[in-house]
Amino acid sequence: MAHSITADPRRAGHSHSNILRKILAFIKAQPVLIAAFLLAVTTMFFVPPDAQYIGYCNFAVLAELFALMIAVAGLRSVGLFEKLTAFLLGKAGSVRRLSQIFVLLCFFSSMLVTNDVALITFVPLTLLAFSGINDEKSRIITIVLETVAANLGSMMTPVGNPQNLYIYDEFGLNAMQFVTTMLPAGIISLVLILALSFLVPKKVCAADKKEPKKLSACLTVVYAALFALCLLTVFKVLPYPVCAAAAVIAALFTDRKLLLKADYALLLTFVCFFVFVGNISRIGEVSTFFSGVLEGREVVVSALLSQVISNVPAAVMLSGFTGNGTALLVGVNLGGLGTPIASMASLISLQFYRSSENAQSGKYIAVFSAVNFGMLAVLLAAQLLIFR
Repeated sequence: MAHSITADPRRAGHSHSNILRKILAFIKAQPVLIAAFLLAVTTMFFVPPDAQYIGYCNFAVLAELFALMIAVAGLRSVGLFEKLTAFLLGKAGSVRRLSQIFVLLCFFSSMLVTNDVALITFVPLTLLAFSGINDEKSRIITIVLETVAANLGSMMTPVGNPQNLYIYDEFGLNAMQFVTTMLPAGIISLVLILALSFLVPKKVCAADKKEPKKLSACLTVVYAALFALCLLTVFKVLPYPVCAAAAVIAALFTDRKLLLKADYALLLTFVCFFVFVGNISRIGEVSTFFSGVLEGREVVVSALLSQVISNVPAAVMLSGFTGNGTALLVGVNLGGLGTPIASMASLISLQFYRSSENAQSGKYIAVFSAVNFGMLAVLLAAQLLIFR
């Protein structure tokens, strides 16, 4: 006798419930990626996918980020960060001084290695250093100030970030013009950052007594060389495909698990933003709107637009509507403050923190917003007085 097979509605309902929970968990874990994806999809209704989409993506940035993630993951895996952390903890003596060391490292190193590289290098090191310090408030303040320091320190040189390089070339600025334009904001920024660092308590901290594991000289050299290749790529000495290929080869021959440690969600977030910005720039009504509102308001408009589409695409988008390159330079750099997407480098810190143990994302966003919008208001007011 044939038996009919019927689906168990309870089992099917349980399966659907599991899928829904996984989707909700993913949305909760990756809110920035989801927001970027929704923005990109929305603009596709106005600009249907075509051959120009391939030109939206800055493949150099994606390749450099990927290779840097592999290099940093490799250096962390051999124990280099543990040794550096122990050294810094031993020299700092207090949580406040440790925080100030990290913040100043981000501020000054970003001038040469870009804000992205500075944060990819020092935020993981900060998380490691604070893993032995039971002070979440200080950890959050330090990472937020590191992010601000990297974004504002990088504005001081043409090679500090992508928008500087673009504007420097696009408007034919010289070194003296660049320095005199950005120096006032840079000095005020450093003073504000150091003042805010006093929010971190001056309680004693010490290095872990246990001896860090012995470094593998061979692997350390390999990952350090990969990191150096990344920097050469940032400075346009090497083409970005070489950098990306070197990262893959290094991981395959040393530790294939490193390929799983790259933050692919962050890379996909960048891709979604590239699509969003590329489509926005092709909508005629948007172009007409910016032509009318930009003249004489470059600093404010570029800073505000950066809050929505980030400062790099804002610089590219607005450069066609103004001849005032120095005002645009100031606006997009100060515009890196504010929302987490105002500077894509800020997403790096956010993602690192969210992935850390015992992360309190709500508190992080609250502190990040208070510091960023507060500094943005002060710096914009000061800069408008200077331009006036």
